[in-house]
Amino acid sequence: MSKKPIIGGIILAIIAIIIIFGEVINPDGSESIQNDNVVFHVTLADPALYDENGLYYHSFTVEEGLYEFRFVANGDSPKTLSILLWQPVRDNKIFAFEYLLQGTLVEDEFSSWYVWDYLGMKGFYLDLSDLYLVLDGELPTDVEIIISPNGNYDGPVSIDLIKLD
Repeated sequence: MSKKPIIGGIILAIIAIIIIFGEVINPDGSESIQNDNVVFHVTLADPALYDENGLYYHSFTVEEGLYEFRFVANGDSPKTLSILLWQPVRDNKIFAFEYLLQGTLVEDEFSSWYVWDYLGMKGFYLDLSDLYLVLDGELPTDVEIIISPNGNYDGPVSIDLIKLD
């Protein structure tokens, strides 16, 4: 008697268990961050992305609510990262913070590695009633982000601004 049908049946059973188990763990099929919650994303890994003063600029639209910065960094990322959110129409600073890169050593029985993240305040609440300046009956919701790697233009870092609510 051939063992191939038995092995094939075992493999199919394992695959079915994995699918069912995955559905139980994550029943709605969503990830922890939905793509529609990402308000801003950039991967800064090329010095050409910065202007002559070493700054990165980008404009986008916001809504009132709770926001959080998330970073993907490594040991070559800028040691200090400065971020400013402001409303150009009103010249109003919304958020300004300087982040410091920290590596945390992780060790197990077989190897060790570093996990990198930026230390600093990452979450904030945006109250649009504080920002509005009525222009021709419109309430502007455009903001500009200015990012400075403080001289480290070659170190890659990804930055996301996530709307949490």
